[in-house]
Amino acid sequence: MMSPANPFHPALSRRGALRLAAASLASLALSGGRATGAEPMSTRPMPSTGEAIPVVGVGTWQTFDVGGTAAERGPLREVLRVFFDAGGSVIDSSPMYGRSERVVGDLLAAMNPARRPFLATKVWTGGREAGIAQMRESMRRMRTETMDLMQVHNLVDWRTHLATLRDWKEAGTVRYVGITHYTESAFDDLAHIMQSERIDTVQLPYSIGVRAAEDRLLPIAAERGIAVIVNRPFEGGGLFRTVRSTPLPGWAAEIDCTSWAQLFLKFILAHPAVSCVIPGTGKVAHALDNVAAGRGRLPDEAQRRRLIRHLADL
Repeated sequence: MMSPANPFHPALSRRGALRLAAASLASLALSGGRATGAEPMSTRPMPSTGEAIPVVGVGTWQTFDVGGTAAERGPLREVLRVFFDAGGSVIDSSPMYGRSERVVGDLLAAMNPARRPFLATKVWTGGREAGIAQMRESMRRMRTETMDLMQVHNLVDWRTHLATLRDWKEAGTVRYVGITHYTESAFDDLAHIMQSERIDTVQLPYSIGVRAAEDRLLPIAAERGIAVIVNRPFEGGGLFRTVRSTPLPGWAAEIDCTSWAQLFLKFILAHPAVSCVIPGTGKVAHALDNVAAGRGRLPDEAQRRRLIRHLADL
């Protein structure tokens, strides 16, 4: 059991963790917006170049698809501020995500962060010319002349777009090229492309409850030198419903976790093939909770199996 002197009680839920996160946010404000003495977020190298990438990013599906009012965008600006202060940089979007690309671009232009963000988006249309037009529009919305990572969203017309992106990468218009999907039914297609094409990244679903990627895709990524970006780490919130009202195991302290969200994210990051995980949130307290998973100890294989068994018994 955890020591009674530890302020993080074993029964701390995500809601309780968020109350503590809110207190941390107040401390951040009093300290000028920086977590004084906080351990920096861990990074991992992009296999194709060795560039260091922070392990926790921000996904923008639904959460950044908002209007232009201060009430709508203010919380998102704070999410990004917390994210950057923690050492994060990867922001993932898509033209499929409504207004998200534009919101990201507007917020970054207003914030002018000290560290250049690592911007990632996607192409999600059929045909070469339509793909080029969409990608150019995405770059305009996100206010960048060079896209760090352009991905073929859900493999739509992937042969056509990968050919274009190879040319764009050689010209310096994009820095990295990748593919994405969010369902296990596409894993055979992902595996084929990973084994037959020159790509830098693959984005796929992986979580403590959805582990099919471990069987084939993660080993291929490790063998082929492909960075893995993980989407849907909380299974659309389903994992939190599973552990609702369930105490956080006392042994979570062994890997520096104070919430279920951190346990779920660290389970993913403990796999050596994973480069970055991109939980989406529009809430500052959630952002504080998520970025904390990028610091401290990770579970070893025995601890990962222990967590799997623990959830299976719920």
